[in-house]
Amino acid sequence: MCASRLTIKDVLAKEDLLYPGHRACAGCVAATVFRLALKATRKPTVAVSATGCLEVATSILPHTSWKIPWIHNAFENAAATASGIEAAFRAMYKKGLVKEVPDIIVFGGDGGTVDIGFQALSGALERGHRFLYILYDNQAYMNTGIQRSGATPKYAWTTTCPAGEEIPGKLEYRKPMAHIVLEHRVPYVATASPSEPMDLVNKVRRALEAEGPAFIHVICPCPRGWRFDTRLGIKIAKLAVKTCFFPLWEGRWGENGLEFKLTGTSLAIAKKPELKLPVEEFLKPQGRFRHLFVPRRREELLGDIQRAVDAEWNYVLRKAGLS
Repeated sequence: MCASRLTIKDVLAKEDLLYPGHRACAGCVAATVFRLALKATRKPTVAVSATGCLEVATSILPHTSWKIPWIHNAFENAAATASGIEAAFRAMYKKGLVKEVPDIIVFGGDGGTVDIGFQALSGALERGHRFLYILYDNQAYMNTGIQRSGATPKYAWTTTCPAGEEIPGKLEYRKPMAHIVLEHRVPYVATASPSEPMDLVNKVRRALEAEGPAFIHVICPCPRGWRFDTRLGIKIAKLAVKTCFFPLWEGRWGENGLEFKLTGTSLAIAKKPELKLPVEEFLKPQGRFRHLFVPRRREELLGDIQRAVDAEWNYVLRKAGLS
C-alpha cells in the first residue's frame, strides 16, 4: 500500500475541525489526540463518538465543538452505527446520489471499546466496513468516576479496585486490544502516542487510506484518573513509550500475510536497547501507582509489572522480526 506522508507544514495548514472552548478537563491529553487525528483527514468527514469523555466535553446542549457531521452513540453501538453510515453512503454513491463516500472516524474510550463496545466492533471488522476506529485509552471509565476497565493496568488504583495492604489495586492484566484487533486480519492496525504527534497523524492518514476497516490504539494519560499534575500528560505518554509499557507499531494484512513493524521511539529502542527505561519511571509520577512506592517500596509487584512489560516488548520484537 502506497500512502502519502504528511509533514508538520501540512498539519499547520490544515484547519482545526474541533472548535476551541470544549469542556475537556485541564491537561486532557485526549483532546490533543482528537485535534491531531482530524488533521489527517482527506475529504468530507463524519465522526462517530461512543459515550465517554469526548462526547461529554464536546456536545453539551445547546453547544457543539464539532465543525463536521458528528453523531453520539451509546457505549455499545458506535461501531454498529459507523457500519450503517458507511453502508448508506456506499449505496447512495452507487446510485449517483453523492459524489464520494466520506472518511468515517469512530472515537471510543476504553470502556466503549475494550469492554462494552467490543462485540459491535468485532462484528464490523469481520464484515469489512471501511471506517477508522480510534481507541483513546485513558485506562478506566473516567467519565463516570474512574472505575476499572479491561484496559486498566495491573496494580493500578481505581475507585472500584482501590489499593490497600491486602489487595494492591487491580489484580488482572489489561487486554492487549490492538493485538486482538490485528487478529481480525483487517488491513491496518497501529498503536500511537500524542508524544509523537507526526507518527500519530501519519498513522491516521494511512488508516484512512486502507482498503477496509482500520484501528488505532492511542494512549491518553488522564490527569484526573491517573493522579498527576496537569502539565505532565505528554511527558507521561512519552515515558509509556520509552519504558516499552506502550510500544509503537503498525500492522498491515494483505495478500502476502502480515507486515508488522515498530515505529518512532520503539524502533529506536529496538535498534539500541540501552535506550529502554525501567517501567517504574512511567509509574512513579502517577498517583494511581503510589502504593507501589509508599509507605514502602513493593519490589515484588514492581518486578511483576516489569516482567509483563518485558514479555510484551519481546513479543512485538519477534513479531517485527527483530529478535
